[in-house]
Amino acid sequence: QVQVMESGGALVQAGGSLRLSCTASGLTFNAVPMGWFRQAPGKEREGVSSISNFGYTSTYSDSVKGRFTISRDNAKNTVYLQMNSLKPEDTDMYYCAVGRQWGSPSLLEADFVYWGQGTQVTVSS
Repeated sequence: QVQVMESGGALVQAGGSLRLSCTASGLTFNAVPMGWFRQAPGKEREGVSSISNFGYTSTYSDSVKGRFTISRDNAKNTVYLQMNSLKPEDTDMYYCAVGRQWGSPSLLEADFVYWGQGTQVTVSS
């Protein structure tokens, strides 16, 4: 049974930083791309960043490019999202997702199979 669990969400002031973590179990972690998505109430889920199975390639949405960095530690079955220069518009529930085995990094929901419960990030102005 695959389990995905995020952590690290918090309330932070604009301009601050946070690091989200996501641990996945019950799968061959180094065989899957991982992604981060975010969603505000009443809005569609947005792809934020994704990373290939060994971490060689990654992709970012235009809204976070240059501010967020995705990384992974396959020995710990963990993916991270370092968020710097946070803005109030980054306030959302952030979700970690597991991609399809041997797939490529993607910002599309349909390319991800398993999802965590989410961790709340709130950026105050």
